[in-house]
Order: sequence, then C-alpha cells, then structure tokens
Amino acid sequence: MSAAAADQQDGTRSPVDWGIAVATAQKLIKPGPAVPMEDAELAVAQLRGATDAAETHVRELTGLGLDLPLHPGDVVDRRRWVEAAAEGLAALTDGALPAGQSRSMSGVLAGSAGVQAGMVLAFLGGRVLGQYDPFGGDQQGGRLLLVAPNIMAAQRALDVPAEDFQMWVCLHECTHRLQFTAVPWLRDYFSGEVASFLSGLDETATGAFTRLPEIIKQIRSRAGDSDAGSPGPIGLMEVLQSPRQRAVFDRLIALSTLLEGHADHVMDAVGPSVVPSVSTIRARFTARRRGGGVLDRLLRSLLGVDAKIKQYAAGAAFTRYVVDEVGMTGFNRVWESPETVPLRAEIADPAAWVRRVHGR
Repeated sequence: MSAAAADQQDGTRSPVDWGIAVATAQKLIKPGPAVPMEDAELAVAQLRGATDAAETHVRELTGLGLDLPLHPGDVVDRRRWVEAAAEGLAALTDGALPAGQSRSMSGVLAGSAGVQAGMVLAFLGGRVLGQYDPFGGDQQGGRLLLVAPNIMAAQRALDVPAEDFQMWVCLHECTHRLQFTAVPWLRDYFSGEVASFLSGLDETATGAFTRLPEIIKQIRSRAGDSDAGSPGPIGLMEVLQSPRQRAVFDRLIALSTLLEGHADHVMDAVGPSVVPSVSTIRARFTARRRGGGVLDRLLRSLLGVDAKIKQYAAGAAFTRYVVDEVGMTGFNRVWESPETVPLRAEIADPAAWVRRVHGR
C-alpha cells in the first residue's frame, strides 16, 4: 500500500504527499552511469557480500551488538532508492500535521511539499552512496540500502580500489544500522523528537509573524557577521523558531551530529587491515565533498547539505576526542539513555561531556 493510500485509510495526515514526491523525483532523476552488465553484476554481488563482513568489523571495534544476527543490505538503483527513502520518511512523518488545520488546506500544503520533497530526493538520489533507514523495510523494522550506481560512479571518480571503497561505504552504513539495532531506546527517541519538532511547525509559523521585526534584525545581524558568514538554511530556521521549538531542534542536531560523526570515525578507525587504501580514500573523498560546480554548490547550500558535511566533521572530532580520553567503552556511555547523549554545545566541547558523564 502506498504512503498516500495508507494516509487516507487510517485518517492520519502527513505534512508531505509522498506519492507526489516520488512521482516528481522519478521524472527528474537521471539514470546511473552506463557500465557493462558484467561489471554491474559483479559490483552488486560484492556489495551484498560486504555488509556482513563490514558489520562484523564494526561490532569488534565498538563492542556494540555482538550477539545480534547479521543481515545483508539491499543493493538498489537510484529510482528504487527514491521509493525506499520516501517510504521511510512517510513512516516517520505521517500524522505529524497539526490537528487544527483543515483537511483542504492540509491537502494543498502536502501537495506543494511533495513537489519540493521530490526535487530534493531527485538531487540526493544521484549522490547518496548508502543509507540505513530505521523506519523502512518490512513492517517498518529498518532497512540498509546501498545505491550501486552511485558507489560505482564515486569509486571511479576517486580512482580508488573498488573493493576497498565498497567496504569503506559499508562500514559507515553498518555503523548506522548498529546504532539503531543495538541501542533499544534510540529509534523511538528519534521518532518522538521528530514528531515533536514537526508538531511545533504551526506554532513556529504563527510566532514568526508576531516576531517579524526581531527576526529581520537577527537575520541582518548574522548576515553582517564576518565570522558567522551566511546564515544558511539551518541558521534561518533557528531564527524563526520559538524557544520550545529551538530546544527540540538542538536535541535533534546534537543527535544527528553524533550519529554521523560516530559512523565517520568508525569507517576510518577500522583501519588499513580491513581497507588498505583507507587514508587515500578519506583524503580524496573529503576533497570531493567540498568540490562541485557552482550550481551543485548552490543546491547543496540551499538544501543544507553543506551543513550536513560540517556535521560529519564535528561529530567525528567529538568521537575521536572522547575515545582518546576514556576509550571506546567510555564513549559508549552515549548510548545509555537520552540523558547521556551529548548536548549540542558539548559536540563542540567534548571535554564538557566527559566531565558531565564521567565526572572528570
């Protein structure tokens, strides 16, 4: 059953019409690079085989999920990734539209949001290498996706060994899967925070009108701050938020930065015994993240992708500092409960997290 059909059947409402989003993305997305069939089949087989080995390495390094069963990842093309991503996002956001809005108005807004979401999915569908979606798959039990054409295209552009690059990507995505499967409270906590954030959007929009002079002043102040630079999509979003909304947003930013940075740390920390060319891959991949033409850089900025790249670096630096200070076992205190997740300020000041959680 499609997300849209399920939405109509149970009476819940989503802020996005995901059926429109998928249709829009499928029209816009470009096919993957042309490769010989035998090369494509070999890459698919290698990726399927790499996930079990990658997760085994992640478990040994982190100490997480040592007794959990191993499951292969799903290798997909760009169009199937769009469908799967929309399914997971629908599961996460359905029913989040403020109840006070009329159904006719919510339908108009959801359709418009669906077109915008489709454009984003089309852009990302040509770039995403892999993804663990904790809300996708059978009965929304979670699903690991590897986008074969994008992995092949990136590996060739970087000119690095194919098997090394495939394992490196799988290490990252398997770390994300292990975060959600080995930490019992994380999935519900994350979905609850997202629901809380989305439910406050109406409050944010209404409050923005009453605080318009203050908002304009803040935007001008940020734009004129040579150290801060352009406020960007995240900065503008924060200006519009109410204090309650900002608190939820800060928790989401801190959590997502932790998850991304931890995965980035693990994919490099596993080391050259598993990925012999890991240092070359990291150096070239980091340069590629910063690259792109003018249009590509503009789109990434508008979509907040550049802010996401900064999350990887900040989260990895937090993880590296804490592991150096208290070891991996000490770092794993972050997974004990929502209270031990670092605050947003602690991501930039990991010593503060060590003092708060470890008492030193």
